[in-house]
Amino acid sequence: MPLGDPVLDLSYRKFKRLPARVCGLMHLEKLYVCGNSLRTLPDAVAELQGLRTLALDFNKMEDVPPAVCQLTNLTRLYLGSNRLMSLPPELRNLQSLRCLWIESNYFQRFPRELYDLPHLKSLQIGDNRLKTLPPDLWRMEALRGLWLYGNRFSTFPKVLLRMESLEILDLDRNKISEFPSLKRLKALRLFSYDHNPVEEPPKVGEEVLVVGEGAAEFLEAREARKERLRKAAEKEAEDSVELSVPCPQSFPLTN
Repeated sequence: MPLGDPVLDLSYRKFKRLPARVCGLMHLEKLYVCGNSLRTLPDAVAELQGLRTLALDFNKMEDVPPAVCQLTNLTRLYLGSNRLMSLPPELRNLQSLRCLWIESNYFQRFPRELYDLPHLKSLQIGDNRLKTLPPDLWRMEALRGLWLYGNRFSTFPKVLLRMESLEILDLDRNKISEFPSLKRLKALRLFSYDHNPVEEPPKVGEEVLVVGEGAAEFLEAREARKERLRKAAEKEAEDSVELSVPCPQSFPLTN
């Protein structure tokens, strides 16, 4: 590796432009420029082909800078808390991307450009303006974590029931009054539905951690039920052992 720290943090420096010298740091693997006043990035950023992580949260970007779409080795891209309404088609160049955070922007429609990112595992798109999800969202087969909190869903998006690889699903702070059974989502490990107008938790698999109003009581009841079943199984095992012990046989005494 070339000499130099592979991580550079320029967050909260009140920059309006990225310092030109940054584009010459070819050894960089992680660049954090959060909390500035950036509207775009210089084209020369595309030279930083060693970048794996780029964090641009809390800036003033209305569009994804073209140079970002040329960083083909990126695995993590953070664009939260900007002014984005859409993503460019060129985003499909980021074929190595595994984690994308675009929360707290102005998306009214789910960006279908994400379909072309075959390795995307984590998508954070909370606090936007989504009302629906496209019916073919299931095509994003690599997704493991999907954060949709703080949007404008009034009904549960049925396409989510086809996303059987999801491990984390967050629908906090929407307007969903009824949830279907989520038991078919066999990989699900965490489901959050807090601050929705529902009367009770949805049905989920036995290993799912549920977060929301009434969830604590639901989880306690489930644990109590598991404990009862465990004790019943133990008692049944003990009884079967006792039944299987042979009775002592009598043998004639011999001199």
